[in-house]
Amino acid sequence: MADRTDTWAAGDLYEPYVGRWSRQVAKELLDWLRVPPQSAWLDLGCGTGALTKTILDQAEPASVLGIDPSAGFIDHARGHITDPRASFEIGDAQGLAAAPGRFDAAVAALVLNFVPDPGLAVAGMARAVRPGGTVAAYVWDYAGKMELMRHFWDAAVALNPAAAELDEGLRFPLCQPAPLEALFIGAGLDAVDVRPLDIATPFRDFDDYWSPFLGGQGPAPGYAMSLSEADRSDLRERLRAALPSGPDGAIVLSARAWAVRGLAP
Repeated sequence: MADRTDTWAAGDLYEPYVGRWSRQVAKELLDWLRVPPQSAWLDLGCGTGALTKTILDQAEPASVLGIDPSAGFIDHARGHITDPRASFEIGDAQGLAAAPGRFDAAVAALVLNFVPDPGLAVAGMARAVRPGGTVAAYVWDYAGKMELMRHFWDAAVALNPAAAELDEGLRFPLCQPAPLEALFIGAGLDAVDVRPLDIATPFRDFDDYWSPFLGGQGPAPGYAMSLSEADRSDLRERLRAALPSGPDGAIVLSARAWAVRGLAP
């Protein structure tokens, strides 16, 4: 079976796969959090900067620090976000070095399920914010309504049952309301709340849906690129037949993320 090590290195390849949809969810998250203007933000696992850019555009922050272990993602974020309120550093979510109480809000987008010990990451976020500050995160509903990935894995497993070992819906039981709530309560946060964030994910045509899977960034694209050309072709055509498309070839799916928030004691 394919290696479970997930590749996260090339920002230009990640953006058309998940980055564009993360930006949409980020808007919904910030509307929910309502962190006051002129706050200092920490974006843990910032990736290519999708959430950082949305904070800058929507939340009137005093500053945003993005931290990610991928040098490639940090380079992409620095190259595409030039707002002087933003800064980026390479760092580990499990060993957050920020001074206690430095931030008013700490957020993590689509990352906690990829951290070996997410409890350490959330505890670090809680320490990094002032008392009463906001700690929040969101993750895809892989097992349910993250449809672009759900269709992919359903087709992949139908062709090769062993692919189930890489299906994020099975690999990441954290990505459900109850485990997320328990994670934040376990980190000592108060007023913990969980809610779904739903967005539309429209694709111009099948190629717009399929081509991001050829970038190799993340579990599903990594699996697609591990296949032989013949097996990848079989997967492509099974998906083409299964996906709902309109008369113009457009494919409109939906995506759900589960968001969780709490207040630092």
